[in-house]
Amino acid sequence: MSQRAPKVALTARQRSIIERLARSRTEEQRLVERAQIVLRSASEELCVEQAQALGIDAQRVRRWRKRFAAAQDVLSHVEAESKDEADLEAKIRAVLSDEYRCGTPPTFTPEQVCTIVALACHEPSELDLPISHWTPDDLARQAVALGIVKSISGRHLDRFLKRSRPSTSSQSLLAQSRR
Repeated sequence: MSQRAPKVALTARQRSIIERLARSRTEEQRLVERAQIVLRSASEELCVEQAQALGIDAQRVRRWRKRFAAAQDVLSHVEAESKDEADLEAKIRAVLSDEYRCGTPPTFTPEQVCTIVALACHEPSELDLPISHWTPDDLARQAVALGIVKSISGRHLDRFLKRSRPSTSSQSLLAQSRR
């Protein structure tokens, strides 16, 4: 037996904000799509019909319809408390944004990353290695050999190094400060 989709009722202020978001060409596409789902849900269009019209799966329509319906009391409270349109829009954006997802814990500690970056700052000849410069694979092998990490790929290590490099703007600021 299927469940009935929750009802979505919009006030005039909510509708104007959501319509503006749904028509926007500069907002993130996922926000525009979610605003379109809410508008179609308020007009009592079936989830399956919405999904077909928007070219998405019905589960996504159900998810955002349910999430918005659950937040209607909060939105009504914000609307009653504040006459400022920006407050209501911020709350609507919050309702239509992704929920926090923790993801997997980091594989390497910040200390390990710092130690690897520090190792990259040394010349390979200081460690009696027969190479003139570090490659990501050589550096990864050396990090494992020194016991900094149990294992790491050269590609993963290369990402650490790219993140630790100063950006072009900070390099130009540094050059300007030396003048």
